[in-house]
Amino acid sequence: MGFVRIESVDNKKIKLAASLHQRKNRDKEGLFLAEGVRLCEMVAESLWKIKFALVTDALLATERGKALADKLADIAEVCLVTEKVFLKAAATEQPQGILLSVEQQKNSLQDLQAEENPLYVVLDVVQDPGNVGTIIRTADAAGASAVLCTKGTADVFSDKVVRSTMGSLFHLPIIGGLQPEEVISFAEEGGCQLLVTALDESARPLYERKLAGPTVLVFGNEGNGVSSEFLSAGEKTYIPMVGSAESLNVGVSAAVALFEALRQRRYG
Repeated sequence: MGFVRIESVDNKKIKLAASLHQRKNRDKEGLFLAEGVRLCEMVAESLWKIKFALVTDALLATERGKALADKLADIAEVCLVTEKVFLKAAATEQPQGILLSVEQQKNSLQDLQAEENPLYVVLDVVQDPGNVGTIIRTADAAGASAVLCTKGTADVFSDKVVRSTMGSLFHLPIIGGLQPEEVISFAEEGGCQLLVTALDESARPLYERKLAGPTVLVFGNEGNGVSSEFLSAGEKTYIPMVGSAESLNVGVSAAVALFEALRQRRYG
């Protein structure tokens, strides 16, 4: 199958792809990048729309790479580029020779399908992209219904978040730009308990909480914790620790809480 060949770094598609490493351009174009063989395979298997693909001869020289490029050619424009041109658009230090420009999917709270026993994860101004991506991946693995992000949380379409999700971005509904009040109302209307992670004297241990029913779990900013609106509205919960560490990384905290929820829901 033939592909369009691009040999100039000044090509419009190359300039567009390179510009998508900046949030303002992602927001303007409504696009983001997915890079690497496995991640691009997952995009191709999803319902997300691909604007165009960039591939190199080195990728096409592999059986897996050629099969992926042929599959992409059935649903999007595939452009064959030189290594030099590919490096202009790529973000990774050791690129695998494939990159996709993908249309963003924006969801709202109203888009969420009603579930009998939902488990929602809230990221309240979690700013580190690695943490955001890791929590999205963990939420997917633990069977969460959706991830809700308040305004100020790292852009889920940034290069590092997309890579850190390891494809879970394409499986789990993610809603961004929310205000705490919107999430609190959503929890109340859905009959969900609102559990807020906090190191507070009035907080109860995670393992005393009943997580088998409809639940919203809120995880806060790396430095400042959960915002005051959530602290006032929710039930404060903490993860017991017996060592000398003062706290856990927010990604680790989310994993502990989510898999405790999974344990209670699946194994009693």
